[in-house]
Amino acid sequence: MATYKDSGVDIDAGDRAVELMKASIAKASRPEVMGGIGGFAGLFDASALKSMKQPLLATSTDGVGTKTEIARQMGKYDTIGEDLVAMVVDDLVVCGAEPLFMTDYIAVGKVIPERIADIVSGIARGCEKAGTALVGGETAEHPGLLAEDEFDIAGAATGVVDAPLQLGADRVRGGDLIIAMPASGFHANGYSLIRHILATQKLDLSKTYEGLSSSLGEILLTQTEIYTLDCLALIKAQGEKLRTFSHITGGGLADNTARVIPAGLIATYDRSTWSVPSEMKFLADIAGVPQADMERTWNCGIGMSAVVDPSVADLIVKSLAARGMKAWVAGMVESVAASDSPRSQLVSEYRK
Repeated sequence: MATYKDSGVDIDAGDRAVELMKASIAKASRPEVMGGIGGFAGLFDASALKSMKQPLLATSTDGVGTKTEIARQMGKYDTIGEDLVAMVVDDLVVCGAEPLFMTDYIAVGKVIPERIADIVSGIARGCEKAGTALVGGETAEHPGLLAEDEFDIAGAATGVVDAPLQLGADRVRGGDLIIAMPASGFHANGYSLIRHILATQKLDLSKTYEGLSSSLGEILLTQTEIYTLDCLALIKAQGEKLRTFSHITGGGLADNTARVIPAGLIATYDRSTWSVPSEMKFLADIAGVPQADMERTWNCGIGMSAVVDPSVADLIVKSLAARGMKAWVAGMVESVAASDSPRSQLVSEYRK
């Protein structure tokens, strides 16, 4: 006789995991959510969208890549979910969309209920920070494909923006300023390079190296900043004078900013306005990472930038500060002679 459990899949453990995560999920809700978890689909009342002139649904999906391996090595699973939420919802807000609801997918080698509950608690906490409902998810046990302590996570979110209020490159003008918002750390990009450095330089995750404020492992697991509510507040307050945002993920500052700059214009960041975080300097120095490679792999200290009309730049910096988000003018948008010129660049040197 062969049972499903004999093959490595434990349905009872999955059921226990669901029970453990219910309290966390209950905190990540919105009034529009219909029913609870456990159904075949999550339901969301979209009747409020009728008040919009032309509601556009926006969707985004992502994961956290090999940052999950750092969580596994550290045996700490309750923060990685926030990274997942951040990577998804902050992509949505770039076009002006309010993230409405999210679903997640967790693949594991073996279901350990407490571990699954820890991961989902982070996802729920991230959704709560973003004002987004967690309406469902899936946990899959993959014995033979993943080791018992290995896992991966992914998620998708849906948001909405009224078409007349949609942000994008078409709103950007020469003379606009770039407002930078700081990253909380590496976020969830470039961890393949980080893990390569850890291996080749034989670094110890439990050690606090000179110049770092805590152990390397703790620093590498710092949750990705969630900018969604701050960005939505700016959109509501500034209207058309808020042109667009750029979420600084894989590809770095230049490549991600170029995605929201139209042909004929160039966005220029002044490195002298901020410093590269100490943890990024540490890894780059110890492994000899070229500056150009670092800038295309890591965020270098800026996690989100806003392109704004210069008349409201100071007000935006102050309003973000009032919300607890440090921000500063980090660059500007200018006209260029050739329409095929690079649409984003970094100039000057980073402040020492």
